[in-house]
Amino acid sequence: MRDLKLSRRTLLRGAGVAIGLPWLEAMVPSSASAATAAATAAPVRMAVLYMPNGVNTSMWTPEGQGRNFTLSPTLAPLQDLRDDILVVSNLWNAGANTGDGHYVKESSILTCTTISKTLGVDLNMHGISMDQLAAQRVGDRTPLPSLELGIEPESTGVDGNVGYTRVYGCHIAWSSPTTPLAREINPQSVYERLFRASHPQAKSAKQDTLLLDRVLGQSKKLKLQLGATDRVRIDEYLDIVRSLEARIERASDSTKSVWRPRASVDSVPKPTDAPKDHAEHVRLMLDMIALAFQSDSTRIATFMFGNAVSGQNFRFLEGVSDTHHEVSHHSKNPEKLQQYYLINRWHIEQYAYLLRKLRDMKEGEKTVLDNSMILFASALSDGNSHDPHKLPLVIGGRGGGRIATGQHLVHTEDTAAANLYVSMLDAFGTPVDRFADSTGKLAGVLV
Repeated sequence: MRDLKLSRRTLLRGAGVAIGLPWLEAMVPSSASAATAAATAAPVRMAVLYMPNGVNTSMWTPEGQGRNFTLSPTLAPLQDLRDDILVVSNLWNAGANTGDGHYVKESSILTCTTISKTLGVDLNMHGISMDQLAAQRVGDRTPLPSLELGIEPESTGVDGNVGYTRVYGCHIAWSSPTTPLAREINPQSVYERLFRASHPQAKSAKQDTLLLDRVLGQSKKLKLQLGATDRVRIDEYLDIVRSLEARIERASDSTKSVWRPRASVDSVPKPTDAPKDHAEHVRLMLDMIALAFQSDSTRIATFMFGNAVSGQNFRFLEGVSDTHHEVSHHSKNPEKLQQYYLINRWHIEQYAYLLRKLRDMKEGEKTVLDNSMILFASALSDGNSHDPHKLPLVIGGRGGGRIATGQHLVHTEDTAAANLYVSMLDAFGTPVDRFADSTGKLAGVLV
């Protein structure tokens, strides 16, 4: 094998995506459409915004309950949206109450299952994520069944501290127990994908397939030049990239359907493919979710602010001098707890940004936010103890009039988070009798 050196920023491009390679040892450290849309009942949308590493619990929970509550310091950026949100307390993920500090908890936030411990050969969530359950039922109504977005590149290999593959920590959307969905991390690529969805052409699917084949071909050639450990990582990576194939085939059917965009994608400028900083990157990705929902290119989206055990540096925030994961292990140090709070609050500010953007998008007498459910979630409460109890959960939007917003619901401790998902699936129009360890719908959520 020759001595191969790769840049950490190396990308494999194709199918409208630019996917960063996993870390490898070889790396150096129209008006007619608008009229049609107006005459059509507005669809319900659902998104999940995931924040890794938990929260400073002392600054998270609102005071009071029901409609008589006061937002906490962390949730204060949502004050002007108070009537549009639902804060839910005391839910947990029982399936995650085992194993390591992060991967078991964070990968299963939307499956509510217990994952198999593996070094990467036999991934198994033992369930699919609730967003993909919805996508499997209604994804054929839009060009893109769902949209999976992130910020940090795919991370593979094994976390030697706990003996789990890092792949688990990079995905919250699972279309089958063994299939994580590839996330797109380049905002320009996301825009181009939305643009193609709203301007379908007969040859576009074939071109996309050829581009994806090129990505896979590049990966296979690269694999021949790598050592045994890196070859395993590339295999993991290829399995994830292949999950794009089904979505490409599905999007090609849009030319045969009656689907029309509810709003023009063209009116939004194409974003840069190289955001200058983390904050800009996050905002651009949230803009893409808003555009996807407004245009009805998809009705289901997930967004990961970071991978599990994210070491994103937040020194751009005044008062923060360390990384996210580091301050989450605060050991009750007041200085670290303050930084932890500031990082949590920044994430809520970004959540509020998306909610306001959707609120400003008119849809008849309502808004896109009125017709959406945007869940903000972390898979841990206190990051220092890796606690899956009392999960930090907020829903923004009324879900087409089904979600009873303007409340802080305080449930009995250790109520199943899966009950919330059963309620959301019902509001979304894809009801289920049971999901994972659910015992029914969550009281107080639905109108």
